[in-house]
Amino acid sequence: MDHLGREVGRIAASLPLWARSEAVRSVLAEERECLQRAGESAAPPSESELAERAVARARRLARPRPERVVNATGIVLHTNLGRAPLADGAARAVALAARGYGDLELDLATGRRGERGEAVEEKLRWLSGAGGALVVNNNAAAVLLALTALAQGRAAVVSRGELVEIGGSFRVPDIMASAGVRLIEVGTTNRTHLRDYEAAIGPDTALLLKVHRSNFALSGFVAEAGLPELASLARARGLPLVEDLGSGTLLDLRARGFPEEVWAPGRLERGAGLVCFSGDKLLGGPQAGIILARDAALADRLRRHPMARALRVDKLTLAALDWTLTAYLEGRAEQEVPALRQLLASPASLRGRAEALAERIGRSEGFRGKASAEPSRGFAGGGSLPEHGFESWGVRIEAPLGADRLAAGLRAADPPVLARIHDGALVLDVRTLLEGDEDSLVSALLAATR
Repeated sequence: MDHLGREVGRIAASLPLWARSEAVRSVLAEERECLQRAGESAAPPSESELAERAVARARRLARPRPERVVNATGIVLHTNLGRAPLADGAARAVALAARGYGDLELDLATGRRGERGEAVEEKLRWLSGAGGALVVNNNAAAVLLALTALAQGRAAVVSRGELVEIGGSFRVPDIMASAGVRLIEVGTTNRTHLRDYEAAIGPDTALLLKVHRSNFALSGFVAEAGLPELASLARARGLPLVEDLGSGTLLDLRARGFPEEVWAPGRLERGAGLVCFSGDKLLGGPQAGIILARDAALADRLRRHPMARALRVDKLTLAALDWTLTAYLEGRAEQEVPALRQLLASPASLRGRAEALAERIGRSEGFRGKASAEPSRGFAGGGSLPEHGFESWGVRIEAPLGADRLAAGLRAADPPVLARIHDGALVLDVRTLLEGDEDSLVSALLAATR
């Protein structure tokens, strides 16, 4: 091991000692196990082969995580890639908050203790018209807090067609069980009527729950109770109506072809008592769970619950969210929030970018293959807008080594590039490329095709 370690150190002297040591240890342990399974007839690898494997592993270990990647998939809110990238201004606000002290829980006017999150909650109320607002660490936490604070030890009514599972095995029934809430399923998988809710409400019912089907859609012979009629029923029975919207925005984008249900203020207008959605999806901010309430008293019930402290956000999240909400208030969000800018990009502008990128790749010295601009199809992703695609444009790459090997080579680049394979070719969708990404992409592509 000492000799192999010295060899790895010679090849990869710039890598930290801990990464080299762990790589050598793990590669030798794996090889011993392989030789034991294979028996005496197996030929051990050469020292140079072991060193090559150890160096590759040491490089992977030494990389920062999460590592910056170039997103050329056309999926704006790619969950595996961290969903919405922060705006430059939001990132600067995070850096400023991280470098020093701040008035996180201090009222500078009085010198007394203040409320964490008060500023962003006030801006949320201004933007949405809500009576109260609350911010927690993600949307799952928002739903968990709402269920726990309003229905623990009691029952909640939800349509069977809305008992969804999203990424990471997040299931609505499991969250309800964790909150100590008894689930009352109503309707069938494809059809739920208002009368089903009416029949299910009893003395033990604490709330009605409506859940957005984040990552799939029902079509055909289907029916569901609309939000206004559910709200009317909830008011008549004296129950709160909670909507897990999943992904919401504070801009009314209906005129641009977006479905009406993603506009969070509109859900309050249509009768929801409490609306929960993510800060890092269509809003384009940091990971957070945003809760809007029609009445301040309802938000206060959640704020006073002991679980609220366990689910609260830190100063870095608040700094990024505050900057993002300010951009909305000042009318700068469409230009400065990357996710919004990408989602609202016109096909004509994307075509121009794709044609320019294809020409640049094609005339790059050493490029082996064919690059051509072609129409593509982009998606919001992140469990948002499951039926809503976007006209987009991408660069189709046809190379001798094949699409799979080319994609693997791009993933191994520094920074890694993530693309899409379609009809046997690699497609680089320009919708999700950020400023400066083209340089990294072209360099990675040239290296991979060599």
